[in-house]
Amino acid sequence: MHWLQRSNLKTARAWRIKEALRAIYAKATTPDEAKPLFKRWLSWASRCRLEPFKRLGRTITKHLPGVLNGFQAGKHNARVEAMNRALQEARARARGYRRVENFIAMAYLVAGKLTHLPAPPFARFLPIPHGTD
Repeated sequence: MHWLQRSNLKTARAWRIKEALRAIYAKATTPDEAKPLFKRWLSWASRCRLEPFKRLGRTITKHLPGVLNGFQAGKHNARVEAMNRALQEARARARGYRRVENFIAMAYLVAGKLTHLPAPPFARFLPIPHGTD
């Protein structure tokens, strides 16, 4: 790994750039701390000769005020992404729904955290987990 990190391979360079971006999120807690780190990273990304990172750098530059605002607000879209993943898994399990209404009903069941649902009809026949009686 040591040799790979210091090699001049494109994958090693991409890995170093990616890790540098992750380090910004690990170190910075305020927009004032993050801004100079992002400026330095954006400079590196724009000169790296790797088109995906150049494109990412342009995107971050375009949205830098919002990115920095994320450090101050402490908000992220992890909950939305988790809900989207749960919905995609439900869709894949069903291999598609014939009607959109059925998928919407499944979305409420999976992601809605509904608490007023009746008990399953065969719940009394299920084994009781140890330690709960």
